[in-house]
Amino acid sequence: MTQHNADRTPVTVIGLGLMGQALAGAFLRDGHPTTVWNRTAAKAEPLVARGATLADSIGDAVAAGELVVVCLTDYDAVHKLLDPVGEALDGRVLVNLTSGTSAQARETAEWAARHGSAYLDGVILAAAPGIGTADAILVYSGPRPAFDLHEPTLRSLAAATTYLGEDHGLSALHDMAVLGVMWGILNGFLQGAALLGAAGVDPAGLVPLVRQGIGIVTDWLPGYAQQIDEGSYPALDATLDTHRAAMEHLARESESLGVNAELPRFIQALADRAVADGRGGDGYAAMIEQFRRPSGARP
Repeated sequence: MTQHNADRTPVTVIGLGLMGQALAGAFLRDGHPTTVWNRTAAKAEPLVARGATLADSIGDAVAAGELVVVCLTDYDAVHKLLDPVGEALDGRVLVNLTSGTSAQARETAEWAARHGSAYLDGVILAAAPGIGTADAILVYSGPRPAFDLHEPTLRSLAAATTYLGEDHGLSALHDMAVLGVMWGILNGFLQGAALLGAAGVDPAGLVPLVRQGIGIVTDWLPGYAQQIDEGSYPALDATLDTHRAAMEHLARESESLGVNAELPRFIQALADRAVADGRGGDGYAAMIEQFRRPSGARP
């Protein structure tokens, strides 16, 4: 059983899915008195065996902790549970680690403020097994005093604990940005694996090449970020015209092997628009102008 330290902040964790269990376990491991609640109480049993307190009700759970951490399926679930007991949040800091949109984060912050609670919206950039280790990254947005007050406690969840700013929506915005990058990498790999598979080649051989390629591209990102900030896109590696020609090769290769070419053709269509806008001699970062443009809009 975990020993609680009297000088550690009491914490409540609401929601005991895989991630919620990992969060509560990390607080327990660092000696925080930890109260837990879940609609299915049986999920709390391993945590109770380690020293957690299972609250009898959601209201009791909220009242037990100075810091109330929520990790549920979506914001609708958060409000369904907390709306009836909002008054119990008065004077407490609510940390919501539920995935959602920036608008939902801001709306929930306004709701929490009406109930006297400081609200931090957070995002977990890790899988459940990584919580409490060097592999976990958590980012937060909301009132700085609330973050500073509880940062030592939140570091139980991740050593890489980053404050993004007062705007409650910043965490969700960063989450969506990172997810877009992640899916871009995964979809690109799957496209490549499909190409190799069509030729009877084991995709395992692609992995080391992709790792090296990702490393190269990662090194380009600080320069791309600077170009985007400055609004100038010098062709340091290759012009967009050159990239666009290579996109055509990928699309044709996919089509010739009977592999779905919708993704490379879509990327090529964006490049075509950029070239039509006069960006053919610029670097690839000029494509940002296409991503900034609302869907269906034209210059």
